[in-house]
Amino acid sequence: MSGFDHMGMSTGDYPTSLKFYVEALARLGIRVLMAFEDGTDGKISGFGSEQPFFWVGDGGKMSGRLHLAFAAKNRAEVDAFYEAAMAAGGKDNGPPGIRPHYHENYYAAFVLDPDGHNIEAVCHGPA
Repeated sequence: MSGFDHMGMSTGDYPTSLKFYVEALARLGIRVLMAFEDGTDGKISGFGSEQPFFWVGDGGKMSGRLHLAFAAKNRAEVDAFYEAAMAAGGKDNGPPGIRPHYHENYYAAFVLDPDGHNIEAVCHGPA
């Protein structure tokens, strides 16, 4: 099997970013599964549901902007993600709703994380 296994990114403010991702991704069933406080890569936390696939570290703010889309099981999870991400300090980049230019059932929400990265939760199923 081939495909995406994991990705990592560094942040400008690790404690703030870690709090943001802990709170926002919990609504999608994604949590910290591993954390290293003094490893060769500095502080880093791995998020996932069964194994870590998304790593957040303290390597400093990255230049440019990432777009990360996390799968949601249903539209209620997208809504919950958006609410939690906003409460955790995210900035609105597109509230929950249908994005028909992608396809008729593309339901997503977009939030900018503390470093300005575009973080999305998306559900492809019907209401």
